[in-house]
Parts: sequence; structure tokens; C-alpha cells
Amino acid sequence: MKSKIMPSLVLTIICAAAAFLLVFAYELTKERIAEQKQIRFSKSVEALFGTTDCTLIDDNFGEKNILAIAVTSDNKTAIQVSADGYSKGGINVLIGIDENGTVSGIEFVSLEETPGLGTKIRDNEDFRKQFYGEYSAESNIDTISGATFSSKGLKSAVDTALKVYGENKEAILNGGK
Repeated sequence: MKSKIMPSLVLTIICAAAAFLLVFAYELTKERIAEQKQIRFSKSVEALFGTTDCTLIDDNFGEKNILAIAVTSDNKTAIQVSADGYSKGGINVLIGIDENGTVSGIEFVSLEETPGLGTKIRDNEDFRKQFYGEYSAESNIDTISGATFSSKGLKSAVDTALKVYGENKEAILNGGK
């Protein structure tokens, strides 16, 4: 009987120790991870609008793909969106929306698409520029050959940002109130 219980007991102790170590490591690093995410977000906002003061809004307005929203002092808005391309959640992008409600810039926070194919949506400036000046999710875009899923994923991210901005413009520009 002892030979049947011992392996289960040893495995339970090992699993409990591993779980404890994972929780300890998480607690030890969670603040640094959050700080690094904030720095990456701030650098992306700076790349979109230049050096500016911005206010983070603690609301995603019911859209699960919205990761963050920031408003600058001159009423420009940066909306961080996660979208599916070829990889699920592989496109993490910051959409800049100017004071007129049109797309003024796109900055990639991270891109986990296939190198050489899906990454063309970041590397091809002409592709990104076709979104600039858009104010509606109704527009058509030319996809990149070989990166169709990624192209549609970026369009989905832009559409999500425009939709949330359009439906919540006053609340966004008033700091989420």
C-alpha cells in the first residue's frame, strides 16, 4: 500500500512547491513588468505625437481588444488595440487619432506575425499610410500579397479604434468621465 501512495505524495509535494515558486516569482516581478509596459506604451505615444503630456484613461468602453487609451493635452488620442492576424493576438498596435477624429498615425507596440510575410504590415509604409485620414470603419483597403490575414488584422485594429473613439468621443476627451 505504501508503494502506491508514495509516488502520488511525492508528485503532490513537487506540484505544490512549483506552484509556490511561480506565485513568488510573479509577485516579485509584476511591478517591473507593469513598469516596462508603461514605458513601452509611453514611447509608442511619443512616436505617434512627439513629446507631449498625456492622460491614461482607465476604461476600455466594453471592448476587450482595447488595451489602453491615452489623450494628449491637445485632444489627440492614442488607442492601443490587440488584434488577430495570422497569429491570435499577434498585432499589438497604437492607433493615433487626431482632434478631427481621423487616423493620424499607426505605431506597433509588438508584432508577432510571420517574419518576412506578416511583418510586411509594419515594414510597408505605403500600406500603413492608406489608413491615415480615415474616420470611418467602412473603408476598403488594399491587402498585402502574402500577408492577407495580417493586413485584415491591422484593418480590424483600426476599425476597432475608430468605432470606440466615435462612440465615446466626449468621454475620451474628458478623461474617461
